[in-house]
Amino acid sequence: MKSKEMGEIIMTQAKLTLNNDLEIPQLGFGVYMIKGDEATKKASLQALQTGYRHIDTAHAYQNERGVGQAVKESGLNRDDVWITSKLWPSEYGEGITSEAIDKMLGRLDTDYIDLLLLHQQIGDYIGAWKDMEKAVADGRVRSIGISNFDGERLDHLFEVATIKPAVIQVESHPYYPQHELRQKMRKYDTKIEAWYPLGHGDTQLLTEPIFATIGQKYHKSPVQVILRWHLQVGNIVLPKSEKPDHIRSNFDIFDFELTN
Repeated sequence: MKSKEMGEIIMTQAKLTLNNDLEIPQLGFGVYMIKGDEATKKASLQALQTGYRHIDTAHAYQNERGVGQAVKESGLNRDDVWITSKLWPSEYGEGITSEAIDKMLGRLDTDYIDLLLLHQQIGDYIGAWKDMEKAVADGRVRSIGISNFDGERLDHLFEVATIKPAVIQVESHPYYPQHELRQKMRKYDTKIEAWYPLGHGDTQLLTEPIFATIGQKYHKSPVQVILRWHLQVGNIVLPKSEKPDHIRSNFDIFDFELTN
């Protein structure tokens, strides 16, 4: 379905329901490796104008202020844009994490964060999780999750967590589909969020003949076919680009459907 918004024609996108009953836009806009707040604001504004309603950033990216500025300048209601950010291990620990969340809210210039993730599985991640649970209780954060956790530390966190992670952000793409992790997370209804959804800019992945063949059938590019695959396997997907044409092309995946 198409609708007019912010002066452009956009395509209404899909949402997933998290294990806390909140709905997250399934196609997000990633800002990893966009340097500086001004470039981040420019790219994020383009994404919001195109129709994206989910922006994924992190303290480690050093561009949260640009994301916050884009949301403010977009003219959209804050409740209509989902913001995800991540805490770095130096910010882990009871009391320390709570203070870090307040600083993050200041950088983003917002009253709440929609999804807050632990960025890496090192340091006092249990103390950090306790503070994140308190931030959910007091309304500073709506959803909490993890990034790059696996093995014993992943199991440990789920054992001690009162609020089970709503999302786990990991590398995932057709060469690395994360089937075992997906099966494991079903018990908790924890959604997989894919970084590097197109691989590491892998030419071999993007030139796989099957994607070109499918793309010809639907009049779509291999990149669009891969992003559509992510949606249909149930991933939250976060493509990144600073090029307006690519930002729009990455969003143009809601008018076709792959067969099983």
